[in-house]
Amino acid sequence: MPDARRRFRSMLRPTCSVLALSLSLALGAVSPALAEETPAPLAAPANATEAKLRALYTGEWDWRQREYVREKIDGRWQAGDRFPSVTAQAWERRADYWKRTLAALDAIPVAELGREERVNAAVFRTSVEALHNNAHWRTYEAPFNSDTFFWGGLNPRQPYQTEADWRRFIGRLSDVPRYFDEHIANMTRGLARGWSVPRSSVEGRDATIAPYTLTDEGNPFLATFDRIPASIPEPVRTQLREEGRRVVLEQAVPAYTGLLAFMREQYLPRARTTTAASDLPDGRAFYRTQIREYVTRDMSAREIHDLGLAEVERIAAEMREVMVRAGFEGTFEEFLTFLRTDPQFYAKTPHELLAHTAWIAKKIDGELRHTLGVLPRYRFTILPVPDDVAPIYTSGRGGLESCLFNTYDLPSRPLYNLPALVAHECAPGHSLQAALALEAPARPDFRQQAYFSGYGEGWGLYTEWLGTRMGIYETPYEDFGRLTFEMWRAARLVIDTGLHEYGWSRQQAIDYLASHTALAHQDIVNEVDRYIAWPGQALAYYIGYKTILDLRAEAERELGAGFDQRPFHDTLLNLGSVPLPVLEEEIRTFIAEQKAAQAAGR
Repeated sequence: MPDARRRFRSMLRPTCSVLALSLSLALGAVSPALAEETPAPLAAPANATEAKLRALYTGEWDWRQREYVREKIDGRWQAGDRFPSVTAQAWERRADYWKRTLAALDAIPVAELGREERVNAAVFRTSVEALHNNAHWRTYEAPFNSDTFFWGGLNPRQPYQTEADWRRFIGRLSDVPRYFDEHIANMTRGLARGWSVPRSSVEGRDATIAPYTLTDEGNPFLATFDRIPASIPEPVRTQLREEGRRVVLEQAVPAYTGLLAFMREQYLPRARTTTAASDLPDGRAFYRTQIREYVTRDMSAREIHDLGLAEVERIAAEMREVMVRAGFEGTFEEFLTFLRTDPQFYAKTPHELLAHTAWIAKKIDGELRHTLGVLPRYRFTILPVPDDVAPIYTSGRGGLESCLFNTYDLPSRPLYNLPALVAHECAPGHSLQAALALEAPARPDFRQQAYFSGYGEGWGLYTEWLGTRMGIYETPYEDFGRLTFEMWRAARLVIDTGLHEYGWSRQQAIDYLASHTALAHQDIVNEVDRYIAWPGQALAYYIGYKTILDLRAEAERELGAGFDQRPFHDTLLNLGSVPLPVLEEEIRTFIAEQKAAQAAGR
């Protein structure tokens, strides 16, 4: 989730790891944000122990940016003019560095740190542990999943605005052959040891490569160079276009053509036919590390599976209550069929779907002042999912610059799901969350860029529930859409652990999700394929959501009539992305402070 690291900006999800996500942030083609004010300096360390910690995390972060070939421009880290090395040797070097960093962190006495630096230490440890674990497991040997690919997301969603940005983009395109060759070498080694993306979850994904092999305007890169804005004066604009087109045709197109041949002739035929993470070399241990990474707390697969079963049963009862409220007199299964097939619930054109989305977003804008005490200045736009990935992409994803909504296959995009989807992806969800991160208090760079799925996706799912307090669900069908989304995330707890720990088949997972939600078949298949290819990540949503909802209930209990959701939300968002145990500790401190203030005011 959630960009708080560039996940918020690109929302591109590479293969199963924070390590791969971090690398994508270095690579992603993202339009630059608005110019920012110079960030306030950090407070001086309170003692020698804090100074030692700061030197450690500052040194690691600067080293990581050099490794990922990122440059600090106008106060923000952005992709440089080439791609990082992804060779096995480079990842071995990184793994060794992170191992030594963790050892140095172990030697720092946490008790001697102030409150803010204790949070910094916890965020830093959790981040570096995930980076080290995934380098150790060599997840770079399977560097893509069912909907996010190392060869995708390199093209900007919107045109760059400066000559320097275009020249860095051209530099990266000229580096594509080397970058792809290194990935191919890694994937070949992965195939040899039985470490690959499951074939069933990525069949047909080679089609996303094909557009980039074209030598005409059907190539998305060539189309991008025809969109250089007029704000860049001639003759520079023409020079950039000509140079860019030459690099695309001479460097990028042959590299994509070679990759397409490798995927079709070598990788897909040899990819593993099993689906479980436990079927990978030492896969059960690997899956445990993925649970830890995404949940950011110690939970077993059994605990998570049982929690999911209980929540699925609870939500199912609510869904049946809403069905009755809608006046439907048939069975639950017949109601699902009605929702999936009745034309009243579906847009007739992409424009109609996007316009409906924009209306919901503006309706939510009118409620935000009652929801948050602090609103961000930054604004997002609404765009369709790009055509080259739309057939295998999710219904929507939100980020700092934009929210993407899928207009492919409109009969699988019900309008009654959109209020919950807009709340989650745009505002008060990911786009707003990312915008607030830009204006957060002065914190170390690594902290500003950190992203934990339990926090980010937990907030996103919580905002869907929050919509019930904001009045954005106007019909029983829209409320059922919200419950469908909640059920979808609860079912993930059952499905992810079922697939990766308990031997579920792909079809078993599809049938389970189809029988419990009104999601369209297209979405169900795409989602299950994502869970297969990305073990553990799907667990973060519901566990993060339940953590936040439980903390809110605790605050309401403790503060009674004095509870105000605005400072509660401000505290949560101002904290930035943190592991769930840190979130719990900080919110409970907030509750205690609020309670003390109430007592003092009597």
